[in-house]
Amino acid sequence: MSYQALYRAWRPETFSEICGQEAVTRTLKHQVMTGRIAHAYLFCGTRGTGKTTAAKVLSRAINCLNPRDGDPCGECEICRALKQENSMDVLEIDAASNNGVDEIRDLREKIKYPPTLTRYKVYIIDEVHMLSTGAFNALLKTLEEPPAHAVFILATTEPQRLPATILSRCQRFDFHRISVDVIVGRLKAVLAGIGRSASEEALSEIARAAEGALRDALSLLDVCLSYTDGEVSGQLARDVLGTAGRAAMFDFVDALVDGDAGLALTRIDQVMRQGSDPQVFIRDTVAHLRGVMLAGAISDGLAGLLEITPEDAERFTAQAGRINADALDRMLGLFMKAEPETKWASRPRTVLELAAVRACHPEKEADATVWERLDRVEKLIERGAVAPKPRARAAEAKPEERKPAAEAPAPRVAPSEAPPQAYLDAVARLQEENPSIRKLLSAMRFVRFDGNQVVVEFSRKEMTIKAVLEKKKPLIEAALAGAFNQPVGIVMNIEGREQQSRGVSDTAREVINQAYDVFGREKTSIED
Repeated sequence: MSYQALYRAWRPETFSEICGQEAVTRTLKHQVMTGRIAHAYLFCGTRGTGKTTAAKVLSRAINCLNPRDGDPCGECEICRALKQENSMDVLEIDAASNNGVDEIRDLREKIKYPPTLTRYKVYIIDEVHMLSTGAFNALLKTLEEPPAHAVFILATTEPQRLPATILSRCQRFDFHRISVDVIVGRLKAVLAGIGRSASEEALSEIARAAEGALRDALSLLDVCLSYTDGEVSGQLARDVLGTAGRAAMFDFVDALVDGDAGLALTRIDQVMRQGSDPQVFIRDTVAHLRGVMLAGAISDGLAGLLEITPEDAERFTAQAGRINADALDRMLGLFMKAEPETKWASRPRTVLELAAVRACHPEKEADATVWERLDRVEKLIERGAVAPKPRARAAEAKPEERKPAAEAPAPRVAPSEAPPQAYLDAVARLQEENPSIRKLLSAMRFVRFDGNQVVVEFSRKEMTIKAVLEKKKPLIEAALAGAFNQPVGIVMNIEGREQQSRGVSDTAREVINQAYDVFGREKTSIED
């Protein structure tokens, strides 16, 4: 006998074996036990969730000579005949290829004759939404008042395409997507039955790729088993599925969050060399960014919502805390637009790489917000990719560039004292141990030390550097305390703040001018 696919060989024979559809199977079993059999059923749901299987089981259960708690016994003459699918009393019709009026008229003529062996004559019409308008009209009267011995079971993935007159004449049952845990449990049962094995990681990868369809999961497992004679590993499953894996996605999105385009492209190259498909990788990226979005909005229950482990849920939460909401929204939009483009692109990988680079450079995007751009500048400064510009000395300025005395800014007040050696030692130690802020510390100018705190200042054009270093204040104060052998705080001021009191409007103007220096003078409207 030729090899039979797993999804066919392991098709459930009873309601109890159908996975993930407890509400549907419980209702159908109770109808069989009580004898309250409807004349028309409508099974709705996405592919691979058990609609046709439930229809076959129902057709056997209502005709079984010895039903057991609503399930067919599988041993009587009728059960054996229906299982072999050689009985004319149960007919399965494909509406996609038999969607005309003539086929339905032929059905109406044949339905008048009683069954030859069974109690009910059952018509299973699969993909019923493919019927033409004329065919629906021809079926309508028969579906409303069929003979007492006839039962219709309609199955469809698109119930919204059915006429309301058909929907109102059927008992509707909705088949939901099956959870990852249920799919993994069923795959384990199948593997145990055939004497094969697969790692937990591989089964999770297969279950997630199936997107709630158990039939798809069994088909993917079939392919993986054909790939090797040994155990199916997680890496093998990813190679067959063309996916990157959870760890690779975390690393890739980390690079996007950090705005490191070079690292992001390196991650793409790594997963492409392992055989991942660009379109699948983009789809996985969208799913991962959705997880980050949910992690930022949900405090409890994230693991259950995303069907992931608690450890992965913690990583999602940590990643959500590092990304700006506007940046996340823009990244999702970029990759969602890129996914359909890869289908028609001659070089799909280039579409993926372009989306990654654009995600890392919000300052070059017209729709990027000010907060995204400011966050981008701070990250570049932290990595040392952008150094603070040295201040030009007055003696080195060209004659034609010097401003008239009337327009010159207020003179800078000299520091009250020279920096003590302990301060210099603390700064030197910080620069040695923290290369990412080495250049930033060089922009910090000592003003005075009053016994328990150090006062430093920055120029007006170095406000962004001051903002970054203020986030590192605990690190700086720890170094100062070690150098002075006592607790020492640090106060960071903007040049001239201590000598000149400014109003709120002047401060706001200074911030706006600094924004112009960083982002350019764009047309921006500010609203309260």
